[in-house]
Amino acid sequence: MAEIVLSNVQKFFGTVQVIRDLNLTIADREFVVLLGPSGCGKTTTLRAIAGLEDITSGEIRIDGKPVQDLEASERDIAFVFQLYALYPHLTVFENIAFPLRAAGGARADVEREVNAVARALDIGHFLGKRPSALSGGDMQRVAIGRALVRRPKAILMDEPIGALDAKLREDMRTELKRLHIENKATSVYVTHDQVEAMSLADRIVVMSEGVLQQVGTPIEVYQNPANLFVAQFIGSPVMNISDAKLETEGGQAKVRLGNASEAFGVPVTLPRAIEASGRGDGGLSLGIRPEGVIVAHQPGEGLVPLEAHVIEPLGAYDIVDLKVGSGVLRARTVSGFVGKPGDTVFARLDENQTHFFDTRSGQSLGVRLGA
Repeated sequence: MAEIVLSNVQKFFGTVQVIRDLNLTIADREFVVLLGPSGCGKTTTLRAIAGLEDITSGEIRIDGKPVQDLEASERDIAFVFQLYALYPHLTVFENIAFPLRAAGGARADVEREVNAVARALDIGHFLGKRPSALSGGDMQRVAIGRALVRRPKAILMDEPIGALDAKLREDMRTELKRLHIENKATSVYVTHDQVEAMSLADRIVVMSEGVLQQVGTPIEVYQNPANLFVAQFIGSPVMNISDAKLETEGGQAKVRLGNASEAFGVPVTLPRAIEASGRGDGGLSLGIRPEGVIVAHQPGEGLVPLEAHVIEPLGAYDIVDLKVGSGVLRARTVSGFVGKPGDTVFARLDENQTHFFDTRSGQSLGVRLGA
């Protein structure tokens, strides 16, 4: 078992606080991804778990045992860096075998374990070569093999495929997930790439400026963002966010985005639901992902006429920017659905994919359009 628990962890570099009161539990055999922009504290958190950084205060427990005062070598943790950090003068076999030899492993045991890891990573035919003869992807496989070979309690990975080209990153994502399932080790992975996070994680930990913003499955953080930061960091393209104003007249309710003359009809219960949430005093923002903007060619009930501004063809689908006042509302449509910029289409907001946020605090109100 390798449950990792961080309790009230704080980290300062001089007067700069890079981790703020972090509380997080990583379950045994779970694949957790720490996601956030550069400088958000995710790598420092990973290094603190590994023992490569001392924490200022708080507690880190592995298997229920406090480890914040233990050296990295005493934590039974393996670390995979973005740069491969292989020994250039050693063969692939010797690089992978290094942790076992350092621990005094018997020769037969070392050969058995190295060969087993090499088969799992499909690098058996490279065992006699030196790192300089390998591609970037193969060198990263060797680095991962060196981490796996001693079967640690947990494997920590700091953007291990960030330096690879797009096709190789895609292949390695699949490989890393397969290895995690086969080895059943607790895995903690750092990245700023939300595609990596969504495809690899059992749970995603979103961080910003040293503060944990949200923890949840990929679907949870995508469909139910806790705040504006998460809403706009997860997803490609990002969620549409616009200042919103609710209007009620003649028993009907509408929401107006920005300074638009057009307004979308909403249930009359929505203003009451937002008021009942007890939040929203800091202004109201509406958020909706591009696939939640429903576009039609013909007018109809609840549809608002909008002009297409920019069309981005992306193969299986298009991203279409629709003019809404001085702003735009990005919609995802099937390829070729909108003929050209300047065409008029008709749009509505999917009530199941529309979110409301307090503009000042950024926090979700937990209210849907269909309220």
